[in-house]
Amino acid sequence: MTDLQNWLGKSETKTAFIDSRQAELLAATFNSDIPKKGDALPPCWHWAWFNDAIPPSQLGRDGHPKRGLSGLLPPSPLPRRMWAGGRIEFIKPVIIGKEITKKSTIEKIAEKTGSTGALCIVTTLHELFDEDELCIREHQNLVFREDPKPDTPKPQQIAPPQNAQVSHSVTPDTITMFRYSALTFNGHRIHYDIDYARDIEGYKGLVFHAPLTATLLFELATQIADKSISQFSYRATAPLFGHQDFSIHGKKDGDKITVWAQTPTGGQAMIGEAK
Repeated sequence: MTDLQNWLGKSETKTAFIDSRQAELLAATFNSDIPKKGDALPPCWHWAWFNDAIPPSQLGRDGHPKRGLSGLLPPSPLPRRMWAGGRIEFIKPVIIGKEITKKSTIEKIAEKTGSTGALCIVTTLHELFDEDELCIREHQNLVFREDPKPDTPKPQQIAPPQNAQVSHSVTPDTITMFRYSALTFNGHRIHYDIDYARDIEGYKGLVFHAPLTATLLFELATQIADKSISQFSYRATAPLFGHQDFSIHGKKDGDKITVWAQTPTGGQAMIGEAK
């Protein structure tokens, strides 16, 4: 971990044209209205831009860039990667048809030990600028973990919040998952390679994308608020799978909106808060 701390403060800057074609493909994936050039990019859609264009020779076994060789992330020796959560501030709309700059900085690297073994948590600050104006400030948490062991205890199910005011059922499908992986240039094999997901990373099926779940929760929070949302935080607590229906729920208390995704067995899969 001493060597990994050398990555603290490292940063990189990328520029991307927020094109209407990519937005159209995302809209088709989400079954939503198609935004046009000059419109504001819907919140959380920015994850489909700025992704590393890495050749196959520089990918690791999981389909992600090899850490320390490509991209910004430090070379953690732990093999499994999870999108664990984040906090987003929406300051100014990102406009389709404009060139946007993204600055990413390694903000924190923490070593922990959990019930499944060693963990490395990397927090990255992402800032999106339209010329000199800050549009989005995002703190993103990635967790690196050990491979599963046969004697690793199964995690305890977390009880979700109660008294939901709005609830929806979600039926995942492999086409939506494939499209989302393609549009976000996400090569992580847990989302499309069932043998890898089951035999190497120990999941019982293809894993539904955490950022896709977060997008669904954000949309639900917007529905409940009936107005724009300036801050959104979320945390993944259990996996969801492409072969199982799950549900999303939300409730409002003053200016705070709590949203959560629930597994088929009633456990909490992701918890979010919007203001």
